[in-house]
Parts: sequence; C-alpha cells; structure tokens
Amino acid sequence: MPETADGPGTTEDPAAPGRRTRRNDPERRDRIIDACLDVIVERGVAGASHRKIAEAAGVPLGSMTYHFDGMNELLREAFHRFALGVSDRFERRMAEAADAQEAAAAVVALVTGDVLATRRDLVLTSELYTLAAREPEFRDLTNRWMARSRAALGRHFDPVTAIMLDALIEGLTLHRGLDTDPYDAAVVVEAVERIVRSGD
Repeated sequence: MPETADGPGTTEDPAAPGRRTRRNDPERRDRIIDACLDVIVERGVAGASHRKIAEAAGVPLGSMTYHFDGMNELLREAFHRFALGVSDRFERRMAEAADAQEAAAAVVALVTGDVLATRRDLVLTSELYTLAAREPEFRDLTNRWMARSRAALGRHFDPVTAIMLDALIEGLTLHRGLDTDPYDAAVVVEAVERIVRSGD
C-alpha cells in the first residue's frame, strides 16, 4: 500500500473525485472541516493553524495537507458549510410562509432568534465578513449567501424590498448579537413593517 502524507494505508476514494479519504476513517475530512469552525470560534481566523485544527479534530498533522491543498481551501470549505446551514434555515422559514404577512412575521422571527441565534453563529459570520472584506476570493461565499437570502425573500416581496429586508436582517442581527443591552423586538417589528409598506 502506498505511502502518503497521511502515512501508510491512505488511499483515494474512487467514488469521490477530488476528495481523498481514508478507508478506515472516511469521516476524517468532515471532522477536520467541523474542527476548523470550532477553532475559528475559539481563536478567530488569524489564530487558526493546521496544528490547532488537527488537534481539535483528533487527527495527525499530516492529514491537513493530505485532504486540503492549503489553509485557504480549508477555510473556504468550512465557511461554505456554515453559510449553507444558515441559508437552509432561512429558506425553510420563507418557504413555510403562506403570504407576505406571514413572511414579514418570519423575518422578525429570523432577526430576533433564528439567524445567528448563538454566539458561535455570530462569531463565524463576523469572521467570514472580515475575511471576505480583506480577501476577494472569499467574497463569492458571501455573495452566494446574499443571493440565496434575497431569492428566498423574493417569494413574497419585490426585488427592491427583498434587498432592503436582507440588509435589515443582517444589520439588526449583528446589532442584537453585539448590543450589551436587552434587544427590543418591537424595534424589529416596526422596521420590517416600514420596509414592507414602502414596497406596497
């Protein structure tokens, strides 16, 4: 059996072109991606390293360069997984709304609890935005995230209203997560109502 960066016994999975796995540990790559997110929450992107992520994932250091070409590829995969999860929750909320009134109520619920409901979500979002602002190659992740959000809102609102609501959701959600005072949900309700009325 050939030697690889991961040691003896490592083979490529023929069923997954471009993604290498170990036959005796097929979930290793996924664990590394999840561990990358954990390390980012704990230390930020600047504090994430191959060694720290490998320790968090419980894998040999050689696994990092075996499964990923470099840190940028790992960061892209990790943030893609995070953004996909948030977008899926958002789309489900919008799909469940029967009309614009229910969609507006869903937007309020998204801001006050559903989206970035935990410190982990808030930190990961902030780290992704900061990275995308600095590194253009990561902006496609935030652009796809925004596009999915606006498309979901577009089920019930015109394109301009959808853009305004999307910006409101992101802004108020970050404010809620960072504000040291209790957040007033009535402000969210009023803001959503004003934007929706402007589109009528």
